[in-house]
Amino acid sequence: MKIARFNEGRIGIVVGEELLDVTDVVGVDPQQWPPVGAVQMIAAWTQLRASIEAALDSAPRLALSAVRLLTPVPWPNKVIAYPVNYNDHGQEMQANYRATHQGFFLKPASSLCGASDVIELPDLPGREVHHEAELGIIIGKSGRNVRREDWQEYVFGYACLMDMVVRGREERVFRKAYDTFCPVGPWITTADEVSDPANLAMKLWVNDELRQSANTRDLVLDIPGMIEMAASVMTLEPGDIIATGTPAGVGRIVDGDVVRIRIDQLGEMCMKVVQGSSGRTVVFENPYVLDIKKQPLVA
Repeated sequence: MKIARFNEGRIGIVVGEELLDVTDVVGVDPQQWPPVGAVQMIAAWTQLRASIEAALDSAPRLALSAVRLLTPVPWPNKVIAYPVNYNDHGQEMQANYRATHQGFFLKPASSLCGASDVIELPDLPGREVHHEAELGIIIGKSGRNVRREDWQEYVFGYACLMDMVVRGREERVFRKAYDTFCPVGPWITTADEVSDPANLAMKLWVNDELRQSANTRDLVLDIPGMIEMAASVMTLEPGDIIATGTPAGVGRIVDGDVVRIRIDQLGEMCMKVVQGSSGRTVVFENPYVLDIKKQPLVA
């Protein structure tokens, strides 16, 4: 299934160009605070799935084009991100480490946004904000010390994800924590609909210019390895999101740009970039320019 969160926090199943509203079936209260309904749905998915399937014929139908698509899991326990997980990106960033030996970092849930939102740039003269196209993995059940051969038991589904970043040498999490700096969507595609997550083509365009093109088969630390590594340190929980790292081709986005990401079998998001008026901090007062070594794109 393709599971979307839309409008005021309702839950729908995407079928073609329509959205079937199953909010009542899954027991999600759109007005709940904190908005943990999606996490609860994922945790109870085994019990809920049959009821959802039985309700699809009679569920209210909406045109997908007429709804506001929100981030699918707005209140995960954590967002886990793996830096420098494609060799070509490591080369362009002149980084001598890889995710296999560097580990992960965490992004705040407040940085999440959805396909119908905008990416808001902080007001930081002298600094650039860059796009990073990534595969997002949504965890389906709790687990600690997960063996890599058991990784599939813990994956609920997949989504497109972008990890936005203020370029610099300051703390990585600080530079990636702004609101709207983690678009995820347009929906979650459940794991049973993805034939081979280790062979998914991924592309990102800015204003129709192809900036990034890669395949998940080129990950340095593969999906089983990421799950094993994260679970060796902390308990994975339903709704947790793993950002798998970005390939080469990262670049600046500015006010008025349109960023589009597409991943095979998962769909695509097309989001506008707007310049915000907040976000200044003494940490970013000094200008910073990085000489990124551009890599040739693979079609």
